Amino acid sequence: MGKGKKRAAAAEVNGKAVNGSPVGDKAVKFQPATTGKSNGNDYLKPSGRGMRPSPSLATLNRLDREKVVIWRRPLTTAWYFLMELLCVAYEFIVSLTNHKLLVSGVTMLAGALVLGYNLPGPHQEFVQHSEELLLWYAYWVGLGILSSVGFGSGLHTFVLYLAPYIAKVTMAAEDCRTLSFPSLSDITCPEVKGPEQDITIWAIWAFVWKATLMWGFGTAIGELPPYFMARTARLSGEEPDDEEYKEFLADLRGNQNTKDEITFFTKCKQIMEHTVVSAGFPGILLFASIPNPLFDLAGITCGHFLVPFHVFFGATVIGKAVVKAQLQAIFVIFLFSAHHIEALVDQLGLIPRIGAIIQHPIKGFLDHQKKKLHHGYVEESTNIFGMVMSSVVLLMIGWFLVSIVNSLAQNYHKRLCDKRSAQIAKSK
Repeated sequence: MGKGKKRAAAAEVNGKAVNGSPVGDKAVKFQPATTGKSNGNDYLKPSGRGMRPSPSLATLNRLDREKVVIWRRPLTTAWYFLMELLCVAYEFIVSLTNHKLLVSGVTMLAGALVLGYNLPGPHQEFVQHSEELLLWYAYWVGLGILSSVGFGSGLHTFVLYLAPYIAKVTMAAEDCRTLSFPSLSDITCPEVKGPEQDITIWAIWAFVWKATLMWGFGTAIGELPPYFMARTARLSGEEPDDEEYKEFLADLRGNQNTKDEITFFTKCKQIMEHTVVSAGFPGILLFASIPNPLFDLAGITCGHFLVPFHVFFGATVIGKAVVKAQLQAIFVIFLFSAHHIEALVDQLGLIPRIGAIIQHPIKGFLDHQKKKLHHGYVEESTNIFGMVMSSVVLLMIGWFLVSIVNSLAQNYHKRLCDKRSAQIAKSK
């Protein structure tokens, strides 16, 4: 029986029939895949660029998130913006339920303030005066926050609001010969004229320094988000989805790993980062006291290197509110003093070709503003300079609002990506 199996196996290998049944040939044959003759040029030489890494899922999500803007995906951006608002509102309500004791205390305090505000009595004069001051200074603090929040994309409220206010006070004080205006917000000549005052730069500064201080304090508050973001990332070990912070880390690694030539801008960033870390309070105070578009990076640097909060915020408040904002206010007062502004407008007329064209509308605009200082309200007239300035202000405010919509929409896109990544990790 064993010999029969051996003969059958041999017959199967040789393709012969076993018991009268043909056995097919099971040998493997390879057919040539080429359709033509090879000319020896099919070999691709190495490019010398090395292997190209495949982008990670996080990188692909970030690149897609950059496209979520109102001018590229208007419908998607608007929908994501609304959904992010709902998410933020829901998270806020949840946080309130987690701090019931604090919410109860704040509610009781607010109720007492509302009751005291509405009850008649001799305290109403104090209440009205306090309300005016609180709203006035809160207004400037809010404008300061809007000016510095958002890594340079904030609203330039000094140019749009504070500088015009200081200029208006300066022109009104010199034209009315008094600083006794009806209120802090109503900068017009008083109806009942009192004795003329000696109007100097320091007298005008003494009138506006509080508003300037509050605006500077607001700009210091606006520098806190980059600080806390970088500090939280350093303590948790996670890298947040923020371009400025990623650029900071890339520069930091590049400084440690290479000594190649760097650009002037990068060198300035390195000097500032090194100064605020090594010098501490004096270094932060120095860079906060000068007009510095890179100061957002100071907040990131201080947060990354765990600089204490009181050191960073204290130096930032002193530098921005006490030093820089006050120097800017004095400069605006000096610039808009009567003889200086008139000399400046006269110099504009010396510009070839366009001097006379731009000089006339500016003079008309200034004369119109002076009339408003005396009469409170003057019928608006068509002035090219005023229309241009109003258009610029509207465009800047519009761009700021668009940037808010884009930012919130991208935040919701990140929520979706994080949720998808968590589901993928859970399925594994």
